[in-house]
Amino acid sequence: MSARASAATGSSAAQVSGLVREFSGRRVLDGLDLTVDAGEFVALLGRSGSGKSTLLRVLAGLDVPDAGSVSVPSSVAVAFQEPRLLPWRSVRDNVALGLRTDTDVDRVLGEVGLAERADAWPLTLSGGEAQRASLARALVREPGLLLLDEPFGALDALTRIAMHDLVLDLWERHRPGILLVTHDVDEAIVLADRVLVLDEGRIVADHAPGPRPRTDVAALRATVLSELGVVDGAA
Repeated sequence: MSARASAATGSSAAQVSGLVREFSGRRVLDGLDLTVDAGEFVALLGRSGSGKSTLLRVLAGLDVPDAGSVSVPSSVAVAFQEPRLLPWRSVRDNVALGLRTDTDVDRVLGEVGLAERADAWPLTLSGGEAQRASLARALVREPGLLLLDEPFGALDALTRIAMHDLVLDLWERHRPGILLVTHDVDEAIVLADRVLVLDEGRIVADHAPGPRPRTDVAALRATVLSELGVVDGAA
């Protein structure tokens, strides 16, 4: 039996206990335990097939676990790798989609640097602008838990750096609990308060990179890469 609560307990943005998810007899998540504190920025790393996206889908309410318990806030928002904007709606209308009132939309568009693009059509946006719109759509709901599913994976290197700065700025302003799923070790170390490694359906490592700004990440990077099965650049 599995249980999902609509509100995380105490000061947690998410609590997962003994989470199990199987597909065709294969356990993708195997008794996984995880806590994301309120206002905490957590990054999750793992090899392909380790269960990262499955965990995110369960937290988002898009998948149902086979066993274990999941507790999340009443407001959970997701930003995916693809912005998933509706091409027939303006940027403002995409951000306001599903809201009962759009009074905060223009404010959030200003926060992500899209105030002058509010009436633009999604197909006219650059990759970075589209991802900013996706973040605005998530943040306008003031989520207690923000799930980021490799949101910068399709961006060029310079745009990724700008997006990292933007996400940290938005996190400081709104302070949701964040779970970032990524394949980029450096990205995880630079952005997160905690860096978790997922392997065979369980959290096998939990690192705290230390206070920002982080200028020396080489040792932690080497450790995390080793935990991911990468040694001297070779898998």
